[in-house]
Amino acid sequence: MSQALTLARPYARAAFSLARDHGRLSQWASLLGFSHQMAADPRVGALLGHPSLVTKQVLDLLLPPGESDPNFRQYLTLLAENGRLRLLPEIHALFEQLRADEERVLRATVTSATELDESEVARITESLKKRFGREVALTREVDPELLGGAVIDAGDVVIDGSLRTKLSRLQSALAH
Repeated sequence: MSQALTLARPYARAAFSLARDHGRLSQWASLLGFSHQMAADPRVGALLGHPSLVTKQVLDLLLPPGESDPNFRQYLTLLAENGRLRLLPEIHALFEQLRADEERVLRATVTSATELDESEVARITESLKKRFGREVALTREVDPELLGGAVIDAGDVVIDGSLRTKLSRLQSALAH
């Protein structure tokens, strides 16, 4: 995994620079997302390294129908020629990180034991905005095993306020 990230990093940076220079960050994010999804499909993935496929056929598989961005097509061609199409998931993830940094958006995930209502989500979003000084794009997940509370994963920072963790700490303290 770390080797794939190491290999993907310069390609993600190049994609980001090219997209930013042409004012197409959101379009490239969509295109990379589509290409990543297609490459992740086992049927398509099996074809990516096939020697009888020419680059144009591979590009037809990885580009959305009707897409005509010549820079993105050239970028995918470069990936194909260098045998790096299998890195599309990592390239897409790194591109999204660079994009979030550029747009000063914090991508965070809040996992709770039950579905949160809108007022709770708004309160968490506002708290994260104040703490990090950025706009917040919040993703919600539900994990009943947390028992109660929530876990907020904001990249390098994880705030674990789950009942499961609190009970685990209490059990540890009582055992010692």
